[in-house]
Amino acid sequence: MTPAARLQAAIEVLEAWAGGTEGLDRVLARWGRASRYAGSKDRAAVADLAYDALRAPRSRQVRMGAGDPGPALADLAPRAVVLAGAGLAGAGLAGGVETLLRNDRHGPGPLTPDEKAALEAISASEATLGHDGLAPGVRFDMPDWLLDAFGEVPQQTALALRARAPLDLRVNTLKTDRAAAAAALAAEGVVAVPGPLSPTCLRVEAGARGVARTRTYADGLVEIQDAASQAAADFAGAEPGMTVVDLCAGGGGKTLALGAAMAGRGDLVAHDIDARRMVDLPPRAARAGLEVCAVDAEGLQAWEGRADLVFADAPCSGSGAWRRNPDARWRLTPARLSALTATQDAIIDRALGLLAPGGHLVFATCSFLPLEGPLRIDAAMARRPGLRLVDRGGDGGHFATLPDPEGGDGFFAARLGNSRTG
Repeated sequence: MTPAARLQAAIEVLEAWAGGTEGLDRVLARWGRASRYAGSKDRAAVADLAYDALRAPRSRQVRMGAGDPGPALADLAPRAVVLAGAGLAGAGLAGGVETLLRNDRHGPGPLTPDEKAALEAISASEATLGHDGLAPGVRFDMPDWLLDAFGEVPQQTALALRARAPLDLRVNTLKTDRAAAAAALAAEGVVAVPGPLSPTCLRVEAGARGVARTRTYADGLVEIQDAASQAAADFAGAEPGMTVVDLCAGGGGKTLALGAAMAGRGDLVAHDIDARRMVDLPPRAARAGLEVCAVDAEGLQAWEGRADLVFADAPCSGSGAWRRNPDARWRLTPARLSALTATQDAIIDRALGLLAPGGHLVFATCSFLPLEGPLRIDAAMARRPGLRLVDRGGDGGHFATLPDPEGGDGFFAARLGNSRTG
């Protein structure tokens, strides 16, 4: 595909996304299956263009003179948003985009005079610094109502969500250490350096697309996992010999991190309300050198009152990972957020029933919204007067990060115990 054809494909993908209810990943997968002419590099490039567009659609569209698409992107103009991104990639010079589109019948067509003028006004620095004079929802590329839900979260966080997230790896300490894992990756063309927030973190600086094809990955020496997610698993405090239940296991990334902290000794139980999410957990566990007991709702009952640690990474808005899934912020509604917080409350109550005397619950969300973090803990303590935060090593019983180019995703976790569990 030519560069102009990739731009046109991204425009078509965004049109399909805006006209449906599927996530962008599914829309891209469907486009890839239907576009046999597109090679792997083409598919990756189109995905990058589409994801970048949804990280900053309101500000881009307004700056292109196409109007505000609205807080739910009901009036999204994919051509304007994609062309603005192409202009930013070209350091704000319309000449590069104009040349790219000229006489390419597979592209989106030549620039109009208005588009050319708009692109000439775009500077690369404005892509990250925000835009004076724009309404807050446009400037920060957020649904307007969500800005109120941010609470005390700094506005810089909203701007950080408009950048791509780094790729982090968790070193599997059952098989290797960080230095050896980095050396093994380097021998296969992947440059990774010690990452932030966790002693098991490696941050990939080059060769990111090839990580999953390395022998280092296939042999279970590393797993793909964000730095903040690793730090949340560290915060849980799993130890060898414990009985640990990962209550909302999903694909099992944190299950494996907890198992490594346990040094493979003890009982490691994984559960998810949708068992299909755990389908890849058994082979992942085998690759990591771990034994995991995956259970359904009936099987979970056998662990009532037996867990030393319950880790509950509850369903949430995913706001902390919106750099990776930018389309999710535009699908979130106040009603959906309210439903999620109700689910989170129910999960806390369910998790407490699994604890053995002296056991602890670690409640976590990949979110920086107060409604899905501190306010859920406040609500739980109001429901259960004996519940308390459990300090471990001076951490105050809680952990939180914000999306940060130098850090990881946004994450919240709190460690809880009660009068029955000590």
